[in-house]
Amino acid sequence: MTQDYAEVIGDPIVQSKSPAIHNFWLGKLRIDAGYRACHVAAEGLQGYIAARCADPQWRGCNVTMPHKQAVMACLDRIDDTARRVGAVNTVVRDADGTLIGYNTDLAGFLEPLQPLLNQHWLFRMARVFGAGGAARAVVAALTASNFAVVLAARDPARAQALLDELARGPDNHAVPLSHFAPATDFAFDDREGILDLVVNASPLGMAGHPDLMLDFSHVPPGSVIYDIVTHPLDTALLVEARRRGFRAVDGLAMLIGQAAAAFEKFFGQPAPREYDAELRALLTA
Repeated sequence: MTQDYAEVIGDPIVQSKSPAIHNFWLGKLRIDAGYRACHVAAEGLQGYIAARCADPQWRGCNVTMPHKQAVMACLDRIDDTARRVGAVNTVVRDADGTLIGYNTDLAGFLEPLQPLLNQHWLFRMARVFGAGGAARAVVAALTASNFAVVLAARDPARAQALLDELARGPDNHAVPLSHFAPATDFAFDDREGILDLVVNASPLGMAGHPDLMLDFSHVPPGSVIYDIVTHPLDTALLVEARRRGFRAVDGLAMLIGQAAAAFEKFFGQPAPREYDAELRALLTA
């Protein structure tokens, strides 16, 4: 009998760690199913969905760049969270064949921050880079967690439109990406009781892309530096953050968290998170 499977689609896709994560969990739980990667270009997205709908073994797929928004037009139903974000990263075929779109990026992004979010803060502020599908999930998650957001993008108008849609409020601002590149002599005030977060939610720093140009004079003392890029895992941003003594969160934390939420939807069992240390060692070997 042909094995049931799920997969991850994107363009490019060779860098994806999702097959290693899901197949590791499938092995630990002894589930007779598989997970693989499939390269899908923008012009082939509708054809891919149509072909997979005809395959009874297909459970669904994770969706990465550049399809998180475009795939929504191919689906029968979209979960409320995904609809609010305006991006889908997980497509699940229901028992009756209905295609449902979810966004597990929000939960995955917040998971490594949860110990900090559980604490009381006088103010929470995030500087976020990017205005694409991943940034939409990040901004939505931060707004729901009571952060004021400064969103930086090559196109500030696009960043402002994103904020107008997902994070209205006087404390949220859009700025050009270039704002953070040169040094500043800005003197930060007392950050006691303030949770500062710097998030790269753009492809900058990913293999094949230029690095994020951030001068650390813009980074408040005590900030947490979070880069959602996973290839390479140690981006130039995170290397410099650690060198300067900042707390750093890599993209693997978010990737594992969002994958766990998707895994349960695909295969009907919670991911075995007790093996996280072993999984991380496997992925970074």
